[in-house]
Amino acid sequence: MTETTLSQHIAAFAQAATFDSLPPEVVDSVRGRILDTLGICLAATALPTSHAAIDWVGHQGGIAEATAFGLEQKVPAAGAAFVNGVLAHSLDYDDTHLPSVLHPSASTIPAALAAAQANESSGEQTIAAIAVGIEVAVRLGMAGYDSEAGNSVFFEHGQHATSITGAMGASVAAGMLHGLDEAGLADVLGVTASMASGIIESNRTGGTVKRMHAGWAAHSAVSAAQLVQRGFTGPPTVLEGRFGFFEAWLHGNFSAEEITEGLGTTWSVPSIFFKPYPANHFTHAAIDAALALREKGLVPSDIDSVEVGAATAPARTIGEPIEVKRAPETGYMAQFSAPFVVAAALTGGGGLGLGLDDFTDDRATDPAMREIMAKVSVTADAECDEIFPHQFPAVLRVRTKDGRELVEKVLANRGGPDRPLSFEELAAKFEDNAARVCSEEQLADMRDTIVRFEHLAEVSPALKLGLEIHVPPL
Repeated sequence: MTETTLSQHIAAFAQAATFDSLPPEVVDSVRGRILDTLGICLAATALPTSHAAIDWVGHQGGIAEATAFGLEQKVPAAGAAFVNGVLAHSLDYDDTHLPSVLHPSASTIPAALAAAQANESSGEQTIAAIAVGIEVAVRLGMAGYDSEAGNSVFFEHGQHATSITGAMGASVAAGMLHGLDEAGLADVLGVTASMASGIIESNRTGGTVKRMHAGWAAHSAVSAAQLVQRGFTGPPTVLEGRFGFFEAWLHGNFSAEEITEGLGTTWSVPSIFFKPYPANHFTHAAIDAALALREKGLVPSDIDSVEVGAATAPARTIGEPIEVKRAPETGYMAQFSAPFVVAAALTGGGGLGLGLDDFTDDRATDPAMREIMAKVSVTADAECDEIFPHQFPAVLRVRTKDGRELVEKVLANRGGPDRPLSFEELAAKFEDNAARVCSEEQLADMRDTIVRFEHLAEVSPALKLGLEIHVPPL
């Protein structure tokens, strides 16, 4: 085989990437994403699913390689990656790339930090690996984006690109930190492709399995890197081959140019959207619109009806089945409900506008909230369809009891390049999350050292908190 395959292109890019070769904006972005991800992990330690993941890994035993939040002892790197990946994605607070609609940091950063601890890597090596892993995950996600349909083919097939392409990108990051050469980095993609998985039916009708997806992707990534290190190999045509990744997932409908064009010179990492609110990203513009109407004086008792206009694909996720979305049984289900977020934005207000305390089980089942939710419908909106999925816009139309019609449009998401979060806002989000388990002194230490992050040891105030936040077994 003489023609360079897609996995070989990616491996060459990864092999050539060093901290010194990264554009400054990529380095800054990665540092911000580490800060954001670790804050989310800390906040998520109290969830029942987090307890389950922590307890499961704690019972596996094995060599002490890396820190998993919530466990007193270090665990094998793959187990640490699993726990921390579960935590990173469990609050639906992690970053999102558009238009691929995937969350690349939740798998890549836990996998890279676990691999870095196991191999005593430097902070510079870790940042380079995270940057490459996120870029690979995004490019594979974009290869499955159908520009004519304006949507991800993964998503249309019910597949969770976050865990599928996330596993692939995270494996390259883990492979770099395990010292794999260019051939080994191609092999790690070939091995991980047989582990990547995830379906998203839980977005529609409930269940907590989605919280596991990024963790399993991170676990697969570290496992694949260690298996290749021990001699496993993968097919060189694992991505484009007749029985390869894109045929298996997308029936061969993919764009190779999205992977190769500008690889190593044009970076997607800085343009990935940070989340200001702990909810499915499809709901965020509706939150902003409801917050804006509240600021203008709208109160729930004024409302006769509310129509949330969204792009067609998001409307299915956040508005169907409408009877479920109007009556979420848990705070987790509420994170995927347009009726709930409208009610929350009109009545709550933590964090950067809505925070974790606005998405509790009690809030989801509160009769007063249910009364508001019953008035909210979700429809496909033509204007939003023209913009999606480069943004997740929303148009809120409210009819009041006295006959007024209020319209609020939010066509660009807060946290993206058009409406970026400042460092102060990102730090405030981190502190709101981490303060649930950390002291003020620990918060200050973590924020300063993670942002600098010149050596892996400097992130230890955050990583070592895993030794201090012991979660009892179920």
